[in-house]
Formats: sequence, C-alpha cells, structure tokens
Amino acid sequence: MITVLVADDHPVVRSGLTSMFSADPRFDVLGEAADGAEAVALAQQLNPDLILMDLRMPGTDGVSAIRELSGLGHPARILVLTTFDTDSDVLPAIEAGATGYLLKDAPRDELFRAAISAARGEAVLASGVAARLMGRTRQPVPENLSARELEILQLVASGLTNREAAKELFISEATVKTHLLHAYAKLGVNDRAAAVAVAYTRGYLPLRTDPQQ
Repeated sequence: MITVLVADDHPVVRSGLTSMFSADPRFDVLGEAADGAEAVALAQQLNPDLILMDLRMPGTDGVSAIRELSGLGHPARILVLTTFDTDSDVLPAIEAGATGYLLKDAPRDELFRAAISAARGEAVLASGVAARLMGRTRQPVPENLSARELEILQLVASGLTNREAAKELFISEATVKTHLLHAYAKLGVNDRAAAVAVAYTRGYLPLRTDPQQ
C-alpha cells in the first residue's frame, strides 16, 4: 500500500483527491495540507511515500515546498498535480525535485498509474506536458556528463534497478551507484527520479509520456 499526503489550497479539490485515493485499496491517505509550509511539516511528521502537490498555493508555493523537502533529503516522491502546464511552471517543479507532473484534468486511471509509477521513483509526465517539452530545442548534453553516465540514466529511465543496470552493462552495482552520484552532481539533483526527470526536460533522454502500468 502506498501512503499519500494531499497538498492543495482548495478544500473541494483536497477532499475529492482524498476520497478518490482512499477508495482504492492500493493507497492510504495519511493527511491533507492547505499550503506548501503545511505540506513540508506534515511530510516530516507522517513520512508518506508520495505527496500530491499543487503548485500555486498561498504562502509557501508548491515549488518552494518541493525544493525544501529535497534539501531536507526527505524520501517522499512528489507528483505535481496542477492546472498549469507552461514551461515556467513545469521546469522549476521538475528541477526542484518533483518525480512527476500531471494535470488535474487527467482521468482517474491515469492519475492512479502516475501515482504508482511516481511512488516507485519513476519519472512521469502528462502527455500534454511531454509534447510541450518535445517542442523545445534540444539542449546539447553537457561535455562533463559522460557517455556512461548518460547510458546508465537511460537504463534507469526504462525502469531498471541499479543491480539490473549493472548486469546489463557488465559492471558492478557499486560502479553504477558511483556514476549515478556523479550524474546527480552535474545535473544539480539529489536522486535518480529527479535526475531522469531533468534529463528528460533538457532533452538528454527521449521522453516517455505514459506512466507504466
């Protein structure tokens, strides 16, 4: 069962998401937050697996909350759930550490699939958001991001664990971890999901638009 925290400033939206997820046996909603500051506080108190995070909230907004949780090293995955899909909304959220980005008009089944994928640490993007990002000019891969690091990021993006990636490349699991840590530092992120998400948004990896079942 995936434990969930819902963060949204609209009471009706919070109540609707809580009811929807609570009705599904795969999820357990631990609490609700009305703004980013409350989301950070409850995340530390309740330790959810997944946070459904709105972006535009009074006081501490979603991106600031995501950035704060990343800075604290909190293990919760964060799935942004918002009505906004502009570059100025998407990119800061992903680069702050969000695992996925979905729009509020997504069908229930798509939302559940995205939540499950995000909880696994898989980077997921709404199809409309992915289409927007694909329309951007691809940025060249930084010279300091090695071919091996990019290769490992691609395997991680496809859903492989560190052990499976090591087996695929005929190297040790420790070597995979070392390459990933170097990639995190170069991309300015703290974990594998954020590294994959940033690599997607910057055009270093081909985008996957559909959450895995």
